[in-house]
Amino acid sequence: MSKILQQNGTPGVNGISVIHTQAHASGLQQVPQLVPAGPGGGGKAVPPSKQSKKSSHMDGNSDEYSQCRERNNMALKNSQLKSRQKAQDTLQRVNQLKEENERLEAKIKLLTKELSVLKDLFLEHAHNLADNVQSSSTENMTNFDNAGQ
Repeated sequence: MSKILQQNGTPGVNGISVIHTQAHASGLQQVPQLVPAGPGGGGKAVPPSKQSKKSSHMDGNSDEYSQCRERNNMALKNSQLKSRQKAQDTLQRVNQLKEENERLEAKIKLLTKELSVLKDLFLEHAHNLADNVQSSSTENMTNFDNAGQ
């Protein structure tokens, strides 16, 4: 899309060269790229087991690569499915707990009202009982006073 006006290769660290590029006058610049310095030039040593895996995976047309990608895609789909299922289960549990909480709060209100009514009945009964005891003791005293005269 833009033409490269200038490329400068500068030696880098550990045998890696950095290519700096400048783009066309439109102001766009390409991102610097890291490239190996040369076939025998430094860099990190890679174990042979990893080299063979990388080389077989690099060939996008190989059957092994296709199978590996297919297995990876299936694993990803399974993981996403489990994640969605777990989120749905959690949401369902949250809704159940909310409903249970509302039901328990309603029960608390009902029991609180019932307790209040029972307290009032008890106090009224105790008050009536106390009034009866007082009036009967007053009557007894009056009868006692009348009998003594």
